[in-house]
Amino acid sequence: MSSEASPANAKLRLAKNRDRRLRAGHLWVYSNEIDNTATPLKDFVPGQLVEIENAQGRWMGLGYINPNSLICARIVTRARGVAVDAGLLIHRIKVALALRERLYPRPYYRLLYGEADGVPGVVVDRYGEVLVAQITTAGMEALREPLLAALLKVLKPVAILLRNDSASREREGLERYVELAHGKLPQRVSIEEGDCRFEVPLAEGQKTGWFFDQAANREQFLRYVRGKRVLDVCSYVGAWSVRAAHAGARAVTAVDVSEPALERLRDNARDNDVDERIDVLKEDAFHALRELRAVREKFDVVVLDPPAFIKRRKDQKEGLLAYRRLNESALGVLERDGILVTASCSFHLDGDQLLRTVQQGARHSDRSLQLLQQGYQSPDHPIHPAIPETAYLKAFFLRVLPTQ
Repeated sequence: MSSEASPANAKLRLAKNRDRRLRAGHLWVYSNEIDNTATPLKDFVPGQLVEIENAQGRWMGLGYINPNSLICARIVTRARGVAVDAGLLIHRIKVALALRERLYPRPYYRLLYGEADGVPGVVVDRYGEVLVAQITTAGMEALREPLLAALLKVLKPVAILLRNDSASREREGLERYVELAHGKLPQRVSIEEGDCRFEVPLAEGQKTGWFFDQAANREQFLRYVRGKRVLDVCSYVGAWSVRAAHAGARAVTAVDVSEPALERLRDNARDNDVDERIDVLKEDAFHALRELRAVREKFDVVVLDPPAFIKRRKDQKEGLLAYRRLNESALGVLERDGILVTASCSFHLDGDQLLRTVQQGARHSDRSLQLLQQGYQSPDHPIHPAIPETAYLKAFFLRVLPTQ
């Protein structure tokens, strides 16, 4: 799809007083913000480019629409006369690349992070010469070929894998699929983080294969592990575990429910010569913590990096309970003067709520905490100041005070 901001584009009109958020810089339009009399949503097709205007006819921007989605439109550009095509995407990719090359000495990072990088509905992770992209909206699915052309033009990768298998695509009316869109995927794809090297499962792993968003927090975590016994809960393929062992942890126990993930963790441990200090436990996180406490196991450092327990606002009550149970159980296996690193990637749980939840669990266990530092998503996941939805990851480094 390619079009300019011209009379040829359909117009989408907002209802009265529904432009305040867009004027403040947000890029999303919700279906209940549309003037359905002036511009009925039923008249649009998913992925169509539209000129968005307020109730007075003032230009808000050019974006794409999906009349079947709660977020029915997303602004791509506020500039008039700009074509939404490969040329614009090339520009956005180059701007995003300039930041990553300033921050990272090696080509392993999130290259594009949706709205924050001006490409709403797209994330792209870079694994050296291999790119893994995920398209989550009908508008960007319509721009799939220009996007691929732009990535090829700027980065010349040997392979581009599309991991279009997220559940969010179904809410946009899109099919889920995994497809090699360009080149040939190498048998082994590795990344470097810190002084460690990891083999990453791109086609069958979680999300796009690696969690770059926690890299900055893992770097801070290393100061707490030397000579310590570490428990890594929800370990996936071993980013926290392997880096802890490599940084001098005395022993590490990694817990995950996925056998393929643990098998890859074992490989990564061997590749980094730390396999003798890492044990794995295939178990659900809650069950594993109960078992460890039952046999009176104790750890100096516990890392909790679970999947999102609150994926939708309606999950809040149940999700908060899950976070409290998990953190309370982790505190039960911590040594006196131990360190708890606890994280949440649930956007619908803010940092203050998470901290209160952990504190409630601590008091229920009659333990006292000190907050040592707070972490966020890594800078290759930049936050759009007007879009709070782009800030989702929070992490707390907490000390359990020894009792008198």
